[in-house]
Amino acid sequence: MATTEKMTLNMGPQHPSTHGVLRLVLELDGEVITKVTPDIGYLHRGVEKLSENRTYHQVLPLTDRLDYLAPMSNNLGYILAVEKLLDIQVPERAQTIRVIMAEMTRLKSHLVWLACHALDIGAMTVFLYCFREREVVMETYELISGARMTSNFFRAGGLSMDVPPEFEAKVRAFVNEMPANLDTYEGLLTTNPIWLKRTVGNGVISAENAIDIGLTGPALRGSGVDWDMRRDNSYSGYETYQFKVPVGQNCDTFDRYKVRLVEMRESCKIIQQALDRLKPGPVLADCPHVCYPPKENVYNSIEGLIHHFKIASEGYPVPEGEVYQGIEAPKGELGYYIVSEGGNRPYRLRIRPPSFVNLQALEQMSTGAMVADLVAVIGTLDIVLGEIDR
Repeated sequence: MATTEKMTLNMGPQHPSTHGVLRLVLELDGEVITKVTPDIGYLHRGVEKLSENRTYHQVLPLTDRLDYLAPMSNNLGYILAVEKLLDIQVPERAQTIRVIMAEMTRLKSHLVWLACHALDIGAMTVFLYCFREREVVMETYELISGARMTSNFFRAGGLSMDVPPEFEAKVRAFVNEMPANLDTYEGLLTTNPIWLKRTVGNGVISAENAIDIGLTGPALRGSGVDWDMRRDNSYSGYETYQFKVPVGQNCDTFDRYKVRLVEMRESCKIIQQALDRLKPGPVLADCPHVCYPPKENVYNSIEGLIHHFKIASEGYPVPEGEVYQGIEAPKGELGYYIVSEGGNRPYRLRIRPPSFVNLQALEQMSTGAMVADLVAVIGTLDIVLGEIDR
């Protein structure tokens, strides 16, 4: 009598970005997946522990590296948590620029997701188009911060500096052209028979299971759960903007694709509203014990130079207390929990990264699927391994 045995197969790390930090251990019945166990490695960063030995200002550059596809979102979540402890008010112009850059970052992150997801399933043209548009966002990063990826642009109380005069025209031109580019992507994919075959009915996770497992962001909304931190637990003035929160119906890979496409269109609308209300004004709070002095004071007066040196070398004291601040990052809820003992550095800092939490849904999404479908399921989760390092 013929017998069959289940086979264990190691999948990865084979992608350049998974250099030792993610391996999938598959249990297979033929080509059908019966179990998936993610084996998480280490990037040896230890950001949370490093933060206990740095001033609040020195922690900020570490957050850039967590999700290197969305650095300004990571900056924003951390800075909002620190500002909540400090209880300082950010000027309106700085708030508006933060919203613009947070949504530009969402576009940038979703563009890389779409490019790589499409390439994984065999659509090379979309990859090239998405990186063409992403380059405009990278140029905007460079224009305002001097860096293409590790922007380090936000500060407690506002921004590191005001944006240059050409910023508004460049961003407005980009968001005006973006809907037509999205039409092109959808024209190539949404009704493509190969795309539909690889995504419809693949990687299904119900709304109940998605909530139980802690999914957030497009992965949660793709399962039909109408939850968005920008609207439902608002911050940075998002409650004053008009935008829709898309949700899926069939809880599969195709729905998560559609949710992200609609989110990109909505981000363009938010940016246009923010640009319309962008008025001249200060970009740092009037809080000298926390905020750096203007550069002209640093260069032209000894008092300004001492003020700058004192904050740069000693940091600023933060009142005793503990705080949690979550934001709607491109990949889901990104939260920072800080415990302060009243000094110039966190006593404890804990990060709630969306990729780490979302990855645990992989087994539920892929059990019973074919091995070839696993690539599409991983892509639809949009994980970045800098966040998964624990």
